[in-house]
Amino acid sequence: MGLMTFLRNRAGYILVFAIGFAIVAFLVGDAINVGKPFWAANQKTVGSVDGNDISIDDFGPKVEQNLNQFKQQYGGSANAQMTAMAVDQAWNAELAGVLLNKEYERLGLTVSEDELVDLLVGQNPSPLIKQYFTNPQTGQLDRMQLNSFLKSKDPQAQNQSALLQTEVKNQTLQQKYSNLIRNSVYVTSLEATDEYTNRNKLANFKYVSLDYTSVPDASIKLTDADYSEYYDANKARFNNPQETRSFEYVTFSIKPTRADSLAVKTQIDKIAADFKVAKNDSLFAAINSDVKIPFTYITKGKLDPAVDSAVFSLPAGSFYGPALSGNSYKVIKVVSTRFSPDSVKVSHILIDPAKVGGEDKAVKLADSLKGLISKGGNFAELAKTYSVDGSKDKGGSLPAFARGQMVPEFESAAFDGTAGDLKVVKSQFGYHIMKIEKQIGSSKVAKLAYVEKALSASSKTQASAYKAASKFLADAKDGNFSKLAEAGKLKVAMADKITASQGFAPGLDNPRKLIQDAYAADKGDVLPEIYTMADAYVVAHLTDVKPKGTLSLDAVKKEIQPMVLNAAKAKLLKTKFENAGKTGLAQVASKVARPVVPVQNIVFANPIIPGVAQENKLVGSVFGAQPGKVSAPVEGERGVYVFSVDGFTNPAPIANMFKQKETMLLSLGQRSLGAAFQALQDNAKIKDNRVKFY
Repeated sequence: MGLMTFLRNRAGYILVFAIGFAIVAFLVGDAINVGKPFWAANQKTVGSVDGNDISIDDFGPKVEQNLNQFKQQYGGSANAQMTAMAVDQAWNAELAGVLLNKEYERLGLTVSEDELVDLLVGQNPSPLIKQYFTNPQTGQLDRMQLNSFLKSKDPQAQNQSALLQTEVKNQTLQQKYSNLIRNSVYVTSLEATDEYTNRNKLANFKYVSLDYTSVPDASIKLTDADYSEYYDANKARFNNPQETRSFEYVTFSIKPTRADSLAVKTQIDKIAADFKVAKNDSLFAAINSDVKIPFTYITKGKLDPAVDSAVFSLPAGSFYGPALSGNSYKVIKVVSTRFSPDSVKVSHILIDPAKVGGEDKAVKLADSLKGLISKGGNFAELAKTYSVDGSKDKGGSLPAFARGQMVPEFESAAFDGTAGDLKVVKSQFGYHIMKIEKQIGSSKVAKLAYVEKALSASSKTQASAYKAASKFLADAKDGNFSKLAEAGKLKVAMADKITASQGFAPGLDNPRKLIQDAYAADKGDVLPEIYTMADAYVVAHLTDVKPKGTLSLDAVKKEIQPMVLNAAKAKLLKTKFENAGKTGLAQVASKVARPVVPVQNIVFANPIIPGVAQENKLVGSVFGAQPGKVSAPVEGERGVYVFSVDGFTNPAPIANMFKQKETMLLSLGQRSLGAAFQALQDNAKIKDNRVKFY
């Protein structure tokens, strides 16, 4: 505990460069080149930034640190998405480290030694120092703990201190760079007025629409010219920031069959019968349960909600189950119940055997100190002299804690005693002389012997599914994937535009190996393996590769077909409106057999037509039109429109121009940071081989 506990708790933050700072979130974008052939790269090179290679030996521990933080933050074990987040965060930090440091050097941004000292121990320390060394009970910076950490002669502490100081410098440089970018942004009075008007000027108008759905798709014959016209007019939309791949796949279920479920039910019934007469409840549960619940007192709310209330309403000696809840059977024996404190406040003195000459001497010292305290010795003074925990400077006092927050031995001693008790407790940290100061609240707790058996597919079910998947894989390599699936009555699913580092894919719970193989394959290949998901085997076929950069017409032709179809329909509908004349909106409506729809209080900045959709072109045209005139046909998202403006309501003049500009500057400043870093990426040589390793 103490300094070592602090280091263990903080190491994940200190070790990872630039992670967790707000500026990195603003700066780091997705414009990263992912491509082939990655096998030409060094086998240990995760990637490179402007010639700076990133080794897996350095990169891997950073990913692991991130992953551990995510597991603590979100709970549970690591999954594919969590791993992908950890990899992305580590990669983004590497990008920021190289590109931003080059910018700092070019711009002459530095942190002097005097400035660093002030950031560490001055009157206005770095936010990182405040984050790590603020006492959660008082909300004040614990300068004693900070100084102890910075002056420690322990090698591990010195290493961590150096890393923390590097982080403080990095964060300060980032803030300076951020301020430099933000201060380069300016909002004119004209821009502020335009923004204010766009958000507050109201338009009232009427429109007549002809929906694209009114023209049957079958009546339109698209030509190459139609596709080319749309593609050329919208080319900017087809810039692919990074390579993506698409694949189709079929699944072979390994969910438990009816026979499997019956077998598990038979098994759990036998376990329940044996459990009722078992001599050793905790040993029986440990041997037979798929899920291990500690054999200690727990509070209500820790179990599956479906069984929690039922179990906690039972007296000691009761037996619950077998009960099917979720995807498993539960059998629970209520060994004992009692009322226990909700939290406990203790003081302790921690003796480290390694620092007093071994276990025997630690035990003797702990017993001796306990004897002194029980005879009236000053606990706080003895803690300051003998304890190796950080709490010694507070006389050994610890914040109040609930169950589940301390190591089991320490927790049991605190909750099983009563206020005023003095105990010697051994834990993984050493020997504690514990004094129970007070116990707060009281709730029912229960000690449970817990057995859970999951419904799972039998080996026979799994073997049968794997055999079917193997045959399909072999046949698909020599045949047509879709036709084989159709012949086998298998549903073909699609995972579209998957990036190399992506941790998820539609319908797949563990897709990373599949994605890796997709990035090592060529378009049209059937991927080489049968991939195992939680409840299915998967066989996949790479259908498309979209490289980084502006995509060709052929690459997007299928994707843009609905838009090209609407563009062709728009020409017909515009002609229909033009033939209806412009004498008046009511007459136009009569000729095209559509109603006149009134719209009130529309603003330019929110171009939503009530009950229709977002129609940017229509609303933009409205705000550029003269009242009382029938417009030319406007091609929108849902159809073609003709409108007539009734009038506009102008807003009152800006009451506070300074505040209007300030609000806009805040938004522009944030966007400018992203734009600046995007420019750095666009001009950098980035190679990303992460897919080879993760």
